[in-house]
Amino acid sequence: MNAIVLILVFGLPLMLLIRVPLAFALGLVTIAALWVAGIDTMIFAQRMVSGTQSFSLLAIPFFILAGDLMTAGGISRRLVGFADVLVRHRTGGLGMVAVLACAFFAALSGSAPATTAAIGVIMIPEMEKRGYSRAFATALAVAGGIIGPMLPPSIPMVVWGVMSETSISQLFLAGIVPGILLAAGLMMLSFLHARKHKIPPQPRATGAEIWQAFNSAKWALMGPVVVLGGIYGGIVTPTEAAIVAAVFALVLGFGVYRELNFTNIVPVTRNSLKTMTMVMFIIALANGFGWIIAFEQIPRQVTGALEGFSDRPVIYLLLVNLMLLVIGCVMDNLAAMIILASFLVPIGEQLGMDPVQFGAMVAINFTIGMATPPFGYAIFVGAAISGLSIGQIARPLMPMLGVMIAVLLLVAFVPAVTLTIVEWTR
Repeated sequence: MNAIVLILVFGLPLMLLIRVPLAFALGLVTIAALWVAGIDTMIFAQRMVSGTQSFSLLAIPFFILAGDLMTAGGISRRLVGFADVLVRHRTGGLGMVAVLACAFFAALSGSAPATTAAIGVIMIPEMEKRGYSRAFATALAVAGGIIGPMLPPSIPMVVWGVMSETSISQLFLAGIVPGILLAAGLMMLSFLHARKHKIPPQPRATGAEIWQAFNSAKWALMGPVVVLGGIYGGIVTPTEAAIVAAVFALVLGFGVYRELNFTNIVPVTRNSLKTMTMVMFIIALANGFGWIIAFEQIPRQVTGALEGFSDRPVIYLLLVNLMLLVIGCVMDNLAAMIILASFLVPIGEQLGMDPVQFGAMVAINFTIGMATPPFGYAIFVGAAISGLSIGQIARPLMPMLGVMIAVLLLVAFVPAVTLTIVEWTR
């Protein structure tokens, strides 16, 4: 193993362990590797620029903006209200409300941190007030946020589609059943938690209350129809659908619900710009890092090491998933997909998996990482909202991570979970 490979393989984890921010860690390790290799570091700048020039990547900033506008414009609150009247009378009903609200919001934002933030701000205090522990309520908001990148539209699916040249629309469809299965599993855990702790259900909503909640949320509920209908109706591309989602949120916030105005739109937009800048900066630096990894043929070496298990496909596939889960626990999901795409795609081909099924598996692996200590973005969001430490959130989160891994295994070993809906469009 030469010095360049040592820098690339061990330099990044070491810098992350000493708490160097991910973007700077990627940049410093890449520059060090280029310098040792005697390659002009100008190529790093070129790769950073070229790596962000994909039209499809425009979907990311617009979905981020759409999520922030929906939260500030009252859309998320109305979705929670509608979910509440549907299931609050069940045992664990309020937990189910949180999960359903996450699913509704996910169909508009496509982002795990945005979903956790939007629903968590509303549901964590309300669940605590009705008898749930603050830690469980926070963990449920974090786990519910993971539904966001599974259900279409999904930011990680956009990134993987760009990097692997897989149909983004088909990847969106592949995430529908896994997202529904995760939501169902989290709702079951809410039921079991409420029964164990003897948390009483709320009174059943009357017909008038259901109608009032639906009437209040009807325009918000039209969001998924507008965004996804536009994509699968062939009217807009997934990238253009992100712009539609942002405009839709703007129209509702200003013109229908009137909770957005020229005073609060400035901080909302500023917050979105900060998030967009961080995400796109990481993507740019990850492209440079990915280039030097490909140049040193590390993907071929890793693939070669795994080939010893190619005659035992079940073990091979389990090892690949374990590797992706571990990487997802310590690395940003978007950066990981960009860096690893060059050698993950050949692994998918070796396994004989459909590219859409394999892409969904990769995206879901890294998405689970957002809810996994120590570097899960969604956990950081939950901790910031609730005021709890990551350790306090992690304990009730463990069974929820078990549900996520069960869904992941279904995606990996049962092609119909991801491909049934996709096949209808082929």
